[in-house]
Amino acid sequence: MANVKSIHSVCNSIIQFLRNAYPMTDEHPCDFRVLASGELTASADFGTTLSLYLYRVTMNEHLRGTPQPGHSRDSEAPLALDLHFLMTVWSESAAAEQTICAWAMQQLHRHPIMDVSSLSEEGGWRADDVVQIIPAELSNEDLMRIWDALAPEYRLSISYIARVVRIDPDDDETGRPVVATRYQYGERS
Repeated sequence: MANVKSIHSVCNSIIQFLRNAYPMTDEHPCDFRVLASGELTASADFGTTLSLYLYRVTMNEHLRGTPQPGHSRDSEAPLALDLHFLMTVWSESAAAEQTICAWAMQQLHRHPIMDVSSLSEEGGWRADDVVQIIPAELSNEDLMRIWDALAPEYRLSISYIARVVRIDPDDDETGRPVVATRYQYGERS
């Protein structure tokens, strides 16, 4: 059962996957991290880093309001989300920037599915949960608008969508309301 920490779990899992697979530690040492909006300032200096920045979360248009398979139609449907993020390479070296970018794109192309074995436990994933990582098409105008809203100058970025992240409803511990009626027996007057 995915919980409210599943969004962060997906981002951390992608970064962990890339960090563990990275082969060029000697040629282009690189750090891997998930960035928060507050970290993207004009004075930000990340060295050589590949980052994920979640810039948008949307309801999945195809699974909105659809109950989980195997559950009754009366059960509350999970919240189905798509996570839109930028994968950005920060480096002062063109060779490092371009090489790391191409390598990371190749890894996500070869391994586009994350299942419970590759998703961090904090998300509370079920055995049948999977998240697909796909490239997203952003127009140049949309990409420039995102970077104009951020404080650092433009950096080489690739847009991806992680879909479908299903956040299950909280279990109602109290259950459904109980309707009770008291009857009183007595003589009629």
